[in-house]
Amino acid sequence: MLEKLYYQDKGLFLQSFHPATVLLYLLVLLVLSLLYDHPLYLLCLLFLLACLIKGTEGMAIWEGFLKIGLMMMLVLMVVNPLVIRSGATIIWQGPVVPLLGRLDISLEAIYFGLVSGLRLLVILSIFCLYNLMVNPDQALNLFARAAGKSALMVALATRMFPTMVRDLRRIKEVMELRGVDFDQGSLGQRVKKYAGLYNVLLFSSLEGSLEIAESMQARAYGSGKRTIYSRHLLRPRDYLTLGGSLLALSAAVWGLAHGCGGFNFYPEMDGLITGKGTMAVLVIVFFYLYVPLMLGGGYKYCRYIKSKI
Repeated sequence: MLEKLYYQDKGLFLQSFHPATVLLYLLVLLVLSLLYDHPLYLLCLLFLLACLIKGTEGMAIWEGFLKIGLMMMLVLMVVNPLVIRSGATIIWQGPVVPLLGRLDISLEAIYFGLVSGLRLLVILSIFCLYNLMVNPDQALNLFARAAGKSALMVALATRMFPTMVRDLRRIKEVMELRGVDFDQGSLGQRVKKYAGLYNVLLFSSLEGSLEIAESMQARAYGSGKRTIYSRHLLRPRDYLTLGGSLLALSAAVWGLAHGCGGFNFYPEMDGLITGKGTMAVLVIVFFYLYVPLMLGGGYKYCRYIKSKI
């Protein structure tokens, strides 16, 4: 189950972008999720992320992120009205509590907690999409020229945990084939069995570190200028996505500067749609953010577009 949380190359179109393109695109999504307070914009961001995650065949993984996000959303909806009493629409007047005062719960406070939870859900979905789209080795390779040793250290550290999970599962399967039952026996007996399991994992990890060191020495690591085995080139799909990301960010900043996309919760909530500009900026921003999905549809159904991008 844990292995599903890590990047898996499935040969999908959304996994074929240059890592720099994906990083910039996800950064734009993250910036917009922090800039926008309007619930309609945040809902559209969540819908866009759902479409992207579906395009990377990661709905089962996203389900775990949704459960965590929904739990935290409920916590925010409960805690926020108890500590913030700036709303004008009081829906319940509670008793006076020492240090907290009168527990007056307002509709604006509940709504603010709901939107804050929605923003958190969007941010969690962005990190989920990062795990599905970005190969960590390719992402770290972007910074290898500027800081080769640091990039190598981070690459080894990020690969350590998934490698240990895989080795632990294999070692446990081998021990079970030899007759070891980890579910039977007293607590002390089961602890002893798992202790033996982790001892084998420790020896396996030490052997793996020696193999990595021997491989680095065989490839003459650190003996001269760094060479590049494979290059990741920017293709038309990358330029179109980069342009769409920058145009979406520019349109969002322009809209916020002209009052489109902002939202006031206190003392009274604004309406969801306060003018034509709100919907116009919404359509423009998400049209540009939808570029990877449009390219994916063309790549799948149109041979001409597939040959050009």
